[in-house]
Amino acid sequence: MRISEAAARSGLKVDTIRYYEAEGLVPNIVRGSDGQRRFSPENIDWLTLLYWLRETGMPMKVMQRFAALYAQGDATIPERKDILLDHSRLLAKRRDDLDRCDEILARKLEIYEEHLR
Repeated sequence: MRISEAAARSGLKVDTIRYYEAEGLVPNIVRGSDGQRRFSPENIDWLTLLYWLRETGMPMKVMQRFAALYAQGDATIPERKDILLDHSRLLAKRRDDLDRCDEILARKLEIYEEHLR
């Protein structure tokens, strides 16, 4: 599939896909005889993963490290797993922080409601 469809399926913008490719984050994109990129289902899965890693705040340097490890093959699975586990722990902490913030805001809104009655 072409880059526009890859963008639509992965959630990334076309320019972001090009940027990620230039930064070495996207391996194995085949080009057709016309020079256009042709994205495989595996490429789409990878782009979708990149979308969500970035969307959840993974720094570019960590994403680059993860992609470099991926390019080295299955021997790097333990290291890639560690990266994802670290990111998962970060997300859990952020979730807890957001829940606490939500509690504080809810209490403040209750106070305002009581004041307005």
